[in-house]
Amino acid sequence: MSESPDGQVTQMAYGGLSAPERQEVIVDLAMANGRVDVGRLAERFGVTTETIRRDLGQLQDEQLLRRVHGGAVPWQRWRYEPRLTVRDSHNAEEKQRIAKRALEELPLGGSIIIDSGSTSAHFASLLPDDRELTVVTNSIPVVQVLATNEAIDVIMIGGALKKNTMALVDSSGVETVKTMVVDLAIMSTDGASPEHGFTTPYRDEVAIKQAILSAARRTVLLMDHSKIGNDQLHRFAWIDDVDTIITGSETDDADFDALRAICPLVIRA
Repeated sequence: MSESPDGQVTQMAYGGLSAPERQEVIVDLAMANGRVDVGRLAERFGVTTETIRRDLGQLQDEQLLRRVHGGAVPWQRWRYEPRLTVRDSHNAEEKQRIAKRALEELPLGGSIIIDSGSTSAHFASLLPDDRELTVVTNSIPVVQVLATNEAIDVIMIGGALKKNTMALVDSSGVETVKTMVVDLAIMSTDGASPEHGFTTPYRDEVAIKQAILSAARRTVLLMDHSKIGNDQLHRFAWIDDVDTIITGSETDDADFDALRAICPLVIRA
């Protein structure tokens, strides 16, 4: 197979595949990326969107993929979530752009909460050292990044370590956050859709995420395009519970417009 400069497989590599061969590649792409999109698949394979929808319908019947708005995700994706170190490498350039755009949402001073997640860690790494801020977080990678930033005071929320996300999560952390009022929350999500809101595969992360939402005067949620339509088992918020969504330019127009119809402000970076 041949690849374009950005690492995506070209249409030429897929030319002439039979339906079973095409469907096998679709499953591989979904497992590798967490989601596949109908329009992009049609372009890659040189077939109509109706053909791709039939493929996805058959793969759902075989319980290999699960249909979502505009595409499909692996059937059992929520049963296995890779460690943060693995997820951090997925869509890394897009996450960096999202994090950089989120810097424009920072207050001149005051307090912010940074949720756990790979994009949140990218954001923390970009925080300036000339602005006096207090950062509250339950993310060990965020604390590690900010440890050398002399201008920022860091408050670590305690709890039990969840190794997949490198976050501290339990009821004691939730109770701590419930006593706080902060200027801004920077949050992440594992899945998002207009129908089901923001979701996570981890039940024990729902309470801390909801506490963070309640503690913040303003909430900005960061997510790369692969999260859209990739619904997980537990909802922690609806789309209009956050003030701003920042996603990547890779997010297609249909998904972008669906989010923008609900959330007050949706930005592509």
